[in-house]
Amino acid sequence: MLFKAFSPQDARRILNKIEFHYTPKHASWLNMVEIEIGNMNKQCLDLRIASTEELKADLAAWEWRRNTKGSGIN
Repeated sequence: MLFKAFSPQDARRILNKIEFHYTPKHASWLNMVEIEIGNMNKQCLDLRIASTEELKADLAAWEWRRNTKGSGIN
């Protein structure tokens, strides 16, 4: 597509700046992030939180507990 939109020199220059990363079609890192955010919502954010400071403290405590337990995603 680059070679259709740009001159060959410009297309090559742009292509050399692009770094491609393999992302699996199933169970990608994005799926894991969505699962973890869902866990956080159920375990931490299902309460009424009065202030930004309280929210930050609650999230930090939740994160510390998850990390201490070594919680993971299957």
